[in-house]
Amino acid sequence: MQPTETRDPVVATAAAESPDAAPRRSSRPKPGERRVHILQTLASMLETPRGEKITTAALAARLGVSEAALYRHFASKAQMYEGLIDFIEQTLFQLINQIVAKEPSGALQARAIALMLIQFSAKNAGMTRVLTCEALVGEHERLAERVNQMLDRIEATLRQCLRVSLAEQAQAEGGTAGGRLSKNGYDPAVRANLLVRYVIGCWHRYAQSGFKRSPSEHADEQIRVILQ
Repeated sequence: MQPTETRDPVVATAAAESPDAAPRRSSRPKPGERRVHILQTLASMLETPRGEKITTAALAARLGVSEAALYRHFASKAQMYEGLIDFIEQTLFQLINQIVAKEPSGALQARAIALMLIQFSAKNAGMTRVLTCEALVGEHERLAERVNQMLDRIEATLRQCLRVSLAEQAQAEGGTAGGRLSKNGYDPAVRANLLVRYVIGCWHRYAQSGFKRSPSEHADEQIRVILQ
């Protein structure tokens, strides 16, 4: 699923072998395809700079269907947002796993993960409003809890990357990770928490600018400072 791009179902063209051939009927989207289309449209509507609250009536009108048709695929608007959160979480952790498998050191993993989180926002403006919970204001509280749980998982991953980095540096210096921590005051938990707070700040600034100010502005340089 590519949330920032809405795709209509492919319509079969008429057979061309014979001028008398009867045209084929338009293919009806499968239930799963319709659900994806609904989520793509919701994500697209969230990209409006004004940040207006989206109603099921407005979503149905954009799709050209009735509200009853929406509820055949999602029991509530909260379920639609849950679908977006599921997609975001699956996508981010798929990318995180790829980074961890590819990058040779813990520090490079943490840096690449933070940059990826910011770049994901830049490419998916509407989903940025979900990540910041702005779009979830007034919705069921479990939605914000889901986002916070996802952020906790990301922070735990960054913390582990930085612990690995600390051990790598200590080994290179012929000491122990604990000794380096006490000597330099480098705490992976503190750095991971700071990194997540920085990323969230970039998301908020991007959304508050009406998606005009890139969240990746100076991001690489600033992340390097955080990880020093």
